[in-house]
Amino acid sequence: MAKYIKQEVPDFRKTGEQKVFYRLKTERNVGSREFIDRLCSHHAGISRGDAMRVLTSASETLAELLAGGYSVSLDEWGTFKATIGLERGKEPDKIDGDEPQRNAQSLCLNGVNFQADKKLVRNASRWCKLERGGVTRVRRSPYTKEERLQRAWDYLEKYKVLKVRTYMELTGQAHTTAACELREFSRDALTGICAVGRGAAVVYVKR
Repeated sequence: MAKYIKQEVPDFRKTGEQKVFYRLKTERNVGSREFIDRLCSHHAGISRGDAMRVLTSASETLAELLAGGYSVSLDEWGTFKATIGLERGKEPDKIDGDEPQRNAQSLCLNGVNFQADKKLVRNASRWCKLERGGVTRVRRSPYTKEERLQRAWDYLEKYKVLKVRTYMELTGQAHTTAACELREFSRDALTGICAVGRGAAVVYVKR
């Protein structure tokens, strides 16, 4: 039986409202071997070796099609579509730039989006029996916003560079809340803090 968690939502807009959403608790991950064992136990005519070969061949064929710019829809599974992005350390060009060679060398296939088929969702829902699994509350900092800013400043005075994870430890905030607050500080020149880098590599320094 699956368990659901009632999760409190951070009040980023400072409305004072207490909102929640529900999420399914992940008990553990099922790997390829266990998946194949279960598949074969449900269908006696399929051998373990045959199932492994089919899954491996399907993965290779899917990768080849995605690399060619195709989206792939599999009945009762869903639709796969590749995404692209800049290679690490590459800067984006301007919208009116005419630099096709640099663009091609700077871009890479960096992910695959998946949208589940409605029948897969219905089948999973048919099997799913839920029970309460607990409540997760937002981590609240014991410091005021001004005190958190001062703690960030004190750290930068000593170590020069501040990461989100370090700011979490300094303030007692959750990762998303800490990241949002540091971005807010970096956009206000009066805080004396600015952001350097992009995405997961961003760090914060003194202006």
